[in-house]
Amino acid sequence: MIRKIHWIVMAMTAMLCAACDAHIDVPDTAVRPGHILCEDGTALSYTQYEQSGKRAIAVVFDAEQRDGVEGNGYAVYLWNIAPQAFADSLGIAQGTSGDITAYDGNTNTFALYDTRETASPMAEAVFDLWRYGQSAYVPSVAQIRLLYAMREAVNPFIERCGGHPIPSDENDCWYWTSTEVAGQETAKAWLYSTGSGAMQETPKTQAHRVRPIITLNK
Repeated sequence: MIRKIHWIVMAMTAMLCAACDAHIDVPDTAVRPGHILCEDGTALSYTQYEQSGKRAIAVVFDAEQRDGVEGNGYAVYLWNIAPQAFADSLGIAQGTSGDITAYDGNTNTFALYDTRETASPMAEAVFDLWRYGQSAYVPSVAQIRLLYAMREAVNPFIERCGGHPIPSDENDCWYWTSTEVAGQETAKAWLYSTGSGAMQETPKTQAHRVRPIITLNK
C-alpha cells in the first residue's frame, strides 16, 4: 500500500512538472507605435492589417497612458490637410489653453471650432474629415512633439498605407498646432517644424498645413 501511494505521488509530481514546462502561446494584443488604426477603431499590427481587409486611417505614434490625460496614446492621420488659416481674423482669443506642455489638442480644437466671434478654417477642415464620428483634432505643441520624436519610426508604415510621410525638409515641414501663444492669444499661435523640432510664433490668419491626430481609446 505504501509503495502504491509512493508511485502515485511520483506520477502526479511528474505531471505537474510537465505542465509547468509546457509552452503556452498568449496573443500579444498591446498597441504599439507603428500599429495601424483602422476606420472601425481597431488598432492592428501591419501584418494583421494586411490580412484584415480593413481601411487604414492613421498610424499609432504613441501608446503611453499619462495621469490626468484622456486615452491611451495617439495615432497620426495618414494625410496632410491643405494649408488653412488658424483664424479668419485677428483680435480674438479663441479659448485654447496656451500651455505648450499640455496634451490638450482635442479640447483646443473644439474651442477653436466653437468660437463665435471668428471662424477657424483649420478646425473646420478637421471636423469635416469624419463621416462616422471619429474624433480627429489638431495636435497641441506637446502632442506634435511626441510625433516629431517618432517620425522616423512611423513614416515607413504611413507610406505603406499610402499616406504622406512626416516631412523633414526644412522648406516643407511647418505645421499648425492648436496652441495659441500665451500672452498674445488674440494674434498668434504656434507653428511647429517636423524637420527640426523648432517652434515659431505666427499670425493666426496665415495659411499653413495641418496634420490631425486621433486619441486612442480602449
